[in-house]
Amino acid sequence: MGKNLVGNHIRKLRFNHHEMTQQQLADKVGVTRQTIVALEKGKYSPSLELAFRIARSFDLPLEEVFFYGDNLEQ
Repeated sequence: MGKNLVGNHIRKLRFNHHEMTQQQLADKVGVTRQTIVALEKGKYSPSLELAFRIARSFDLPLEEVFFYGDNLEQ
C-alpha cells in the first residue's frame, strides 16, 4: 500500500484561521514548516499525536481536519 490514504484540510483551515502561515502553525504544534508543507501536499501522514495537536490548534475535532479513504478529492 504505497498510496497515502490520509488527506487533510490544513491549508483551507489555515486560510480561514486569520490567514495563519505555515510557519505559525508549525511553531504552534512543534514541527518544522517543511513538515506542514509535506502534510498539505499529502506527501506525509502525521503521527496520531501530531494530528491531534493540529486539530486542537484549530479548535476542531480530528475528523474535521483529517479524513481517510480512497477518495482524497474532498
